Amino acid sequence: MHGRIQELAEKSNMTYDEFVGEMRKRGCSEPTALKVWLGLYEDFSNFNDNDIYLSNLRKAADVLRVPTGSLLTK
Repeated sequence: MHGRIQELAEKSNMTYDEFVGEMRKRGCSEPTALKVWLGLYEDFSNFNDNDIYLSNLRKAADVLRVPTGSLLTK
């Protein structure tokens, strides 16, 4: 089963290594990029502007060239 990030990356033919590399360019550590790739943030339902997870989602959205909201499961 793929998470939302993996689905969007697959649509744009982006590999895990490319995603992690782009996340690292934006200041994420590799372990954090892995957590985003795996969708571990999807377990959270109460984000606020100062939340580190939301910051990382903004970076992932930039990498994938999608709106941040599209990364959240419904």
